[in-house]
Amino acid sequence: MSSYTLIDGKQTAEALLVEIEKKIINLKKQNITPGLAVVLVGNDKASETYVRSKVAMSERLGIKSIHKELSVEISEDELLSEIESLNADDSVHGILVQLPLPAHIDTEKVLNAIDYQKDVDGFHTLNAGALSKGLESTIPCTPLGSIILLKRYLGDLSGKNAVVIGRSNIVGKPVGQLLLKNNCTVTYAHSRTKDLPAVCRQADIIIAAIGKPEFVGSDFVKEGAVIIDVGINAVQKEDSDGNSKRRLVGDVDFNAVCDKCSAITPVPGGVGPMTIACLMYNCLYCASMIHNVDFEMSDDLRA
Repeated sequence: MSSYTLIDGKQTAEALLVEIEKKIINLKKQNITPGLAVVLVGNDKASETYVRSKVAMSERLGIKSIHKELSVEISEDELLSEIESLNADDSVHGILVQLPLPAHIDTEKVLNAIDYQKDVDGFHTLNAGALSKGLESTIPCTPLGSIILLKRYLGDLSGKNAVVIGRSNIVGKPVGQLLLKNNCTVTYAHSRTKDLPAVCRQADIIIAAIGKPEFVGSDFVKEGAVIIDVGINAVQKEDSDGNSKRRLVGDVDFNAVCDKCSAITPVPGGVGPMTIACLMYNCLYCASMIHNVDFEMSDDLRA
């Protein structure tokens, strides 16, 4: 049985939040208070939970929090008008529209209506394009958190073979770009990849972001690989007494792979805590860029 390291997302997120809080205190000394606006359309329970946690974290760090709850029946034009008002508000440095949006609203149109300088999710086409070219940009929160975790564990990523399972605009594509920026050799794998386990067995680093519970098994992993499990899936599982209970699992079958890998993120407690911490990071970044204030983080807390 091999020994593996559990990559602690909670611990790293807390270290990041402590540094962010210190920098916010310094900004306030310059009469700059970062402001984050979170827009929630409808009453999806999961989205409401995410929004509450984001608002609470903003308040903890001293970020001005604006929380807009809008009717599920709001028209696209009305939502765009709300965003335009936030774009024009100088006290707002970051704007986040909680996804998913109702079917009658064009998500891409809404995301691109946000001022790219206030785009704390990093989803605006201008930010995505800048990231792909290696230029300064806001980086999507989950990819940012994943790379920070990797670098804190591995240090220099140069020369590592990395396989990203998934090609979404939210996680797969941007995390691959960040791996390239850190001089990895990157393979994007997905549902059409032939012999996916064989492709993954070549990897020193596996980023699992495919959205299928416990999909990555032992046959995907070579000895000593490092695994970042981005997946969060709610499943019903039997406990030792035979009772069925709802629990969260990742895209990786943790018990099947842990004896082969050298390090792995748990679910929950891995990438999840980093995502909200990186949202705060992005709000600080946007406020700093808007006010032309130098933005520097510790070497082990940046992508």
